[in-house]
Amino acid sequence: MKKLALAAALTVAASTAFAGGMVEPIMEPEVVEANTSSSAGGIIVPLLLLLVIAAAASN
Repeated sequence: MKKLALAAALTVAASTAFAGGMVEPIMEPEVVEANTSSSAGGIIVPLLLLLVIAAAASN
């Protein structure tokens, strides 16, 4: 009777060990940040530079 109980316990332990099987690991996608700079900042600086040059040229 002890052998039967031991065999049942080993059977249960062995079946739960292989229940999941091998699974491919899930990789998280890489987060990429977008450049959100304003295009208005690129226009203001050259306009101010032209105003400074025009003011210097008028003197």
